[in-house]
Amino acid sequence: MTAHPPAPPITGTTRLYAVLGDPVAQVKAPTLMNPVLTELGIDAVVVPVHARPQDLEQVVRGLQGMQNLDGMFVTVPHKAAVARLADRRGTAVDIVGTANVLRREADGGWLAENFDGFGFVAGLTGAGHEPKGARALLVGTGGAGSAVAAALLAAGVDHLSLYDTDQDRLTALAGRLAAHWPGRVHALSGPEPADVDLAVNATPLGLRADDPLPFPLHRLPPDCVVADIVMKPHETRLLREAAARGHRIHHGIHMLEAQLNSYRSFFELR
Repeated sequence: MTAHPPAPPITGTTRLYAVLGDPVAQVKAPTLMNPVLTELGIDAVVVPVHARPQDLEQVVRGLQGMQNLDGMFVTVPHKAAVARLADRRGTAVDIVGTANVLRREADGGWLAENFDGFGFVAGLTGAGHEPKGARALLVGTGGAGSAVAAALLAAGVDHLSLYDTDQDRLTALAGRLAAHWPGRVHALSGPEPADVDLAVNATPLGLRADDPLPFPLHRLPPDCVVADIVMKPHETRLLREAAARGHRIHHGIHMLEAQLNSYRSFFELR
């Protein structure tokens, strides 16, 4: 286990970063980012904030009014809603309609960006799973899933099949993606994987032990990589059962770990 220097005390000068989610027990950003802040000698701390969807705007507006809060990390299920609460949006947010970070700008406005897709693809390639030229299935077109879909296409996935139980959300995302990558996006009527090289769960299914599988495994080709974006538990039911069937698997934590340098740059943490 890597030893980290002891965290400095929280004082009146400490800058704050919030992690917004519902639930928040599973979030990994504080565990990963706080040691980075300590190592850099930055007087700041990342803390989880449990915000229910019906309270989100009130919570975000309250946080934005805190003058010692410099940014927010955003997780399920708030990524689409938070994008709409920003004053400005980065290119990725404009394409996919979701954000996973907000930054206070010098003029007091808030900029939204999304690094989920970049992090997923960087983690995937770092583990030796090259997406270029692949045929992929992605189930779940919410906040993280939409970003992962765009990043896979940008990375050269040849054909991307999408499924979501929310057909309106699925259709809207497929249309936005097709405008940028025509002929490579296909919306499915059911989560039936077949003839794919990569199958990705981008739903929250797997957070709880009794969750059903997001898609069946029996039709996957033997050499198909099965990936999950759920970070806790580390070994979801999907990954356990896929590994038992002989598939290569890819854990959710890689997506966040690959984003750390992007977060440092975005929040100017030096």
